[in-house]
Amino acid sequence: MSDEKAVTIPAQSGGAALTKDAAPGDTLLKVTGLQKHFPIRKGLLQRQVGAVRAVDGLDFEVRAGETLGVVGESGCGKSTMGRLITRLLEPTGGKVEFEGKDITHLGVGGMRPLRRDVQMIFQDPYSSLNPRHTIGTIVGAPFKLQGVAPEGGIKKEVQRLLSVVGLNPEHYNRYPHEFSGGQRQRIGIARALALNPKLVVADEPVSALDVSIQAQVVNLLDDLQEELGLTYVIIAHDLSVVRHVSDRIAVMYLGKIVELADRESLYSAPMHPYTKALMSAVPIPDPKRKNAKSERILLKGDVPSPISPPSGCRFHTRCWKATEICRTTEPQLLELKPGQRVACHHPENFEDQAPQDTVLLTVAKEAAELVADEVLAESAETSAAVAAQVEATEAAEASEATETAAESEPEDSAPEAAEESESTEPDTAETDTTAPKATDK
Repeated sequence: MSDEKAVTIPAQSGGAALTKDAAPGDTLLKVTGLQKHFPIRKGLLQRQVGAVRAVDGLDFEVRAGETLGVVGESGCGKSTMGRLITRLLEPTGGKVEFEGKDITHLGVGGMRPLRRDVQMIFQDPYSSLNPRHTIGTIVGAPFKLQGVAPEGGIKKEVQRLLSVVGLNPEHYNRYPHEFSGGQRQRIGIARALALNPKLVVADEPVSALDVSIQAQVVNLLDDLQEELGLTYVIIAHDLSVVRHVSDRIAVMYLGKIVELADRESLYSAPMHPYTKALMSAVPIPDPKRKNAKSERILLKGDVPSPISPPSGCRFHTRCWKATEICRTTEPQLLELKPGQRVACHHPENFEDQAPQDTVLLTVAKEAAELVADEVLAESAETSAAVAAQVEATEAAEASEATETAAESEPEDSAPEAAEESESTEPDTAETDTTAPKATDK
C-alpha cells in the first residue's frame, strides 16, 4: 500500500467536508470564559463544602486547519479542558462555540450530529477501550452509531483504518488485552479518525508509545491533517513533540492560560516566567554539552491546590519576579506582542506592566535562590534592554513631534503677520494688487 493511499479516507455518506463549512484560517472553535468546578461534598446530607477549580476561565480560539498545542504541569486542567470542548463534561460557566454555534449546554440528542465532527483521542489507552469488544467492533462503532455506510462495508473500512495507523488488518477479531499500550493508542486514533472529523482533541496521543513509534504516529497525524484538512488540539507533556506538531501553543497553569503564542515566538522568546521555566527543562541532545553546567530553572515547591488557589497571579508563590501587585491583582491575558498573549505583571523579554512595583516578595527571594545566576542576569539584561528601547522610541517620537510643531509654527504665524501688515499699511495694499495674493499664500 502506497503512502498516498494509506492516508486517504474517502468521504462517508452524510458527512461534510471541512472546506465546505470553514475555510482554513477561519475560527472553527471559540472558547470564552470556560469554567469547570467539581464540587466537594461531605456529611450525611452531602452538602457542598468547596470545589476543585480544575478549569477557571479560559479564552482562546482554534482556527480551521491548524494545530493548537496545550502544555503544563500535571493537574493544571489540560485534560479537563479537552473534555469540556468536546462536551464530554458539562461546563460550570463560560461558552463553547463550534462553527459559530453555541454548543455549551447541548444535550445528548443535540450533540449527536456533532459527534462526527468532533472526536477525541483519550489519554489512557487501557481504560478507553471496552475489554469485552473486539477491535473491529470498537473501531466500527462510530459508523453504526451515526448511521454511516462506508464504501465496501464497515469491516473493509475498519481494516483499512487499522493499516493506516500501522496495525495488522488481520487483527480485526482480537481483543484489547492482546495488544500493548502503544498498539491500543493506535486503535484509539483509528476510532477517532473513522468519521473524518473536523476537530480532533488528542489527549497525550503519543505518551504511551515508544520513542521510535512516536515519530511515526506524529508524522501520521501531520499527513492526515494535510490530506483531510483536520484541526487538532494536542495536549502533551513532551515539549519537543509539541514544538514539532503545533502552530500555536497555549501554556496552562492551575486552570488558566498564562501564555498563548505561535510556536517560534514562544520557544525563541518566552514572556511568562513559568513558560521560561518550562523551556529550561527541555533537554538539548548535544554530546558537546555533556559536562556543561545546566541553566535549568528549578521552581520552588509544588503546584498549589486547585481547591484554594492563590490570590492574584496564581504563579506568584513560585515566581522569582513576584511583587505585591502579583499577590493582590490577577493579571489579564493581554496581547503584548503581535500574536503573543501573556498574563503577567512582570513579563520576560518585555517592559514591566507594573514598573512602579519593584519590591520582591519573600517567596520571590527564596525562589530566586533556585534560579541560576546566568538566568537572572539574562532576564535583567533583557528587561533593561527592552526598557531602554521603549525609552528611546518614546524620546524619538517626542523629538519628532517637537520638530513637526516647530516647522508648523512659522506657517501659522504668517497669516497673523500679514494681517498686521494690512492693518498698518492699508494704502499699500490697495495700490499693490499682488500683495493680497502674497499674503494668502
